[in-house]
Amino acid sequence: MTPSDASGAASAGRWSSLERPPLGAAALERALVTDGGLWTSVEVVAATGSTNTDLAARAAGLPEGAVLVAEEQTAGRGRLDRSWVAPPRSGLFFSVLLKPGDSVPQERWGWLTLLAGVAAASGLSRAAGVDTALKWPNDLLVTVNGEERKTGGILAERVGGGPSRAGGSGGGVVIGIGLNVTLTEDELPVPEAGSLILAKAAVTDREPLLKAVLRSLEQWYGDWRAAGGDPAASGLQEAYAANCVTLGRHVRADLPGGRTLTGTAEAVDADGRLVVRTAEGEHEAVGAGDVVHLRSVR
Repeated sequence: MTPSDASGAASAGRWSSLERPPLGAAALERALVTDGGLWTSVEVVAATGSTNTDLAARAAGLPEGAVLVAEEQTAGRGRLDRSWVAPPRSGLFFSVLLKPGDSVPQERWGWLTLLAGVAAASGLSRAAGVDTALKWPNDLLVTVNGEERKTGGILAERVGGGPSRAGGSGGGVVIGIGLNVTLTEDELPVPEAGSLILAKAAVTDREPLLKAVLRSLEQWYGDWRAAGGDPAASGLQEAYAANCVTLGRHVRADLPGGRTLTGTAEAVDADGRLVVRTAEGEHEAVGAGDVVHLRSVR
C-alpha cells in the first residue's frame, strides 16, 4: 500500500474528521531518516491488525531502525493479550525494529520496554506540554480531572534467533507503542483510559508528537547501547525511577500462576524488576505480572 492509498483509506470511517488529518509519510521520512541516524525507513499504512505482528513477520529481512505506523489498528495488543483499539487517526500506533546485536548482552534486552517508556514520556512531555508519567512496567499515564489515566502502552517482542548482523538478518526486538491523542470521553474504551487532549495537551498534532517520541527513543537507545545496555551507566535506571509513579505506592501484583503479592513498591532493580516490600518486611522482585495501584493503608 502506498502512502497516498493510506491517506485515502484513512479519510473514510465512522470517526472521520477534519480535526484528525492523516499522517504525512514522506514528510516523516524526510525528517527522521538521516545519514548515520537510527531510523532507516518510515512506512505509514491506513489500517492493519497489529503493527507489531506485521513488523515482526518482516524483521529478518529488514535493517535496524524500520518504523511501521498505522492510522488504525483493528487487532492491536497490549500486555496479557489485552486488545488496543481506537478510532482511525485518533492516536499514534506504531512499531520499531531494534537490533542491539553483540554490543548488548541479551539478558539486558528486557530493559528496552522500560527504555521505550522513558523515551515516550520525555518526548511527549516536551512536545505536547503535558506531564506524562510511567506505571511499571509499560503504561503511560496522564492526569485528567485530577485522576491518573492510562493514555498509552508499550509491548516488546523478541524476533529472530541470534545476534543481529549488517544487512538485516539476526535477532532483535520489535517495540510497539500505542498512544491515545484526541480520543474524547465518549470514545474511550474504558472509563479509566485517557488521552492527551483530555489532559489539556498544548499540542495534539500527531506528526510533531511522533517525531518527538522517535527522536527521544533514538537518543535513549543510543546512550543505552553505548553503555553496553548497562541501565545505571546509561542513566536509564535513574530516569525510569524518577518518572515511575508506581514507586512508593501500595500495590497488588497479580503474578503468573495465580499468585498475588501485596506491598509497597520500593525500587526498580538492575534487571528492570519491581521490588515490592511486603507487610512482613520481606522484599520480592517482580519481573512479570499485572500491577494495580491501591489506596494507601493507614
